Amino acid sequence: MIRKLTKYNGCKPLEKPVFRDALPFTIYEAYLCAFVMSRILAIVGRPNVGKSTLFNRLVGKREAIVDDSSGVTRDRHYGTCEWNGQSFTVVDTGGFVEGSNDIYEAAIRRQVNIAISEAAVILFMVDVTEGIHPLDEEVAKLLRKCKKPILLAVNKVDNNERLLSEGVFYKFGLGDIFSISSASGSGTGELLDKAVEYIKEEKDIDDFSNLPKIAIVGKPNVGKSSLINALLGEERTIVTDIAGTTRDTIHTRYNAFGHDFMLIDTAGIRKKQKVHEDIEYYSVMRSIKALEECDVCCLIIDALVGIEKQDLSLLHLAEKNGKGVVILVNKWDLIEKDNKSTVQFEKEIKEATAPFTDIPVLFISALNKQRIHKAVELFMQVNENLKRHISTHKLNEFLINTIENYQPPAVKGKFIKIKFITQLHTKTPSFVLFANLPQYIQESYKRYLENKFREAYEFTGVPLRLYFRKK
Repeated sequence: MIRKLTKYNGCKPLEKPVFRDALPFTIYEAYLCAFVMSRILAIVGRPNVGKSTLFNRLVGKREAIVDDSSGVTRDRHYGTCEWNGQSFTVVDTGGFVEGSNDIYEAAIRRQVNIAISEAAVILFMVDVTEGIHPLDEEVAKLLRKCKKPILLAVNKVDNNERLLSEGVFYKFGLGDIFSISSASGSGTGELLDKAVEYIKEEKDIDDFSNLPKIAIVGKPNVGKSSLINALLGEERTIVTDIAGTTRDTIHTRYNAFGHDFMLIDTAGIRKKQKVHEDIEYYSVMRSIKALEECDVCCLIIDALVGIEKQDLSLLHLAEKNGKGVVILVNKWDLIEKDNKSTVQFEKEIKEATAPFTDIPVLFISALNKQRIHKAVELFMQVNENLKRHISTHKLNEFLINTIENYQPPAVKGKFIKIKFITQLHTKTPSFVLFANLPQYIQESYKRYLENKFREAYEFTGVPLRLYFRKK
C-alpha cells in the first residue's frame, strides 16, 4: 500500500499526520492524508461566509450551489483555477462546526480535515460583517497546528467602512489579511497573486477533459455515494441514511487496475412535484446537466423497491441524449433470493425499459463491495461500444444480407428499396440509410434493423440512431 501511494503524482510524504483532533480515518485515508498535493488550494471556514461564492469565481463556473442558508455545501468540491499562467486545483469545503452532534456537520468536519491534509495552501475565510465568531476561533485553532501556508481572507468587504473593521482579525496571528468580496471579485487578484507564490511549479495540472465521464444517477438514497466511496476506497462523499445528502455534483478521478475515467456523483432526482426547496431544485438541475454531459450513465436501482417510473424517466433522458447506459441493482445483499431471482428481476427491468432492452444489468452491494469492480468493467465496455465505428464496406454487406432475409413491407402498392448505408462521425453511433421511399418505412422495420445491428455488432448499452434519407 505504501509503495503504491508513494508513486501518486504530485504528492510528497509527511513524517506524521497533521491533525490529532481530526475524526479517526480509515487505513486508506490515513495513508492518503500523509501526502500533500502540490497544487491544491483549500477554502475553509465556518458556515455561510461565502466559500462557495469565491470557489465559483475562482473556477469561472457556477459549479457549487450558493444559498443564504448555512450548510449548503457538504462534500469536497474540486475545480481548476488559472491565474498568471499557472493552473492549480481549488477545493470548496463545507462549513466547519466544532462540537456538534448533527450527522451532517460531523461528516463535514471529516471532509474539511481531509481537504486541509491534502492541500498545499489553505485559504481561511471569515465574514467582516459579523467580526470574530466563536466558530472562527475554532477553525483558527485547528489551522495553527498545520505547518502549511495560510491565507486569511476577510470576505464581504464591499465599502471603506468595512475595510476599517478588518483589523480585528489580526488577533488570529495567521499573518497578512486579504480584504475581498467574493460576490464582486474585489481583492481576489492580490489574494491569488500570493496563492500562486506558494503553489509549486514542479508539476502541471493534468488535463482530465479527454477522460471518459461516468455519471452515477438515480433516486435519493439508492447508494450512489456509497458506490463511489467503495470504488475509491475512501470517504470521498458524505453518506447517510437521509435522502438528499448529496447536493452538488462531485467529480472524482478513478485511476486503478488499468482503468482511467471521471466518476460523477450526483444528487438524487425525485419527481418534480416533490421538489419544494430551492437548494434541491438546483441540485436536480446540476444532476441533469451532469447526465447530459457524461459519456456513460450508470443508473442505480434500489433492489428493495425495484424499477419505478422515475428510474425510467432518467433512463429515457440518457437515451434521448445518446448516452451509454448501465443499470446497477444495489442492496442486493438485502434480498431473499433463490437461483431464479436475478433472472426474474432482470426480466422485469427489460420489460419496463422496452424497446431499449440491450442494457447490461448488474446486481451489486456497495456496502459489501460486492461486484463493484465488475461494474467498472461494464462502464469501460459500454464506453468502448459508444465509440465503435464500422467501415462502410462491412455495413453494406450486412445490409444486403439483412434485407434478403426480410424485405421492407410494401406500402400502398409501392415497393421500398434500401440501397446504401454509412455511419456518421458522431458521438452516438448513427447510421444513414438511403432508400427510394424513406417516408414509407415502418417503425417495426426500423426496430428490426436495429435488432439486427445489435446481433451483428457489439452495441450493448448504447442507443442507436437510424436515419432514412431519399436516394
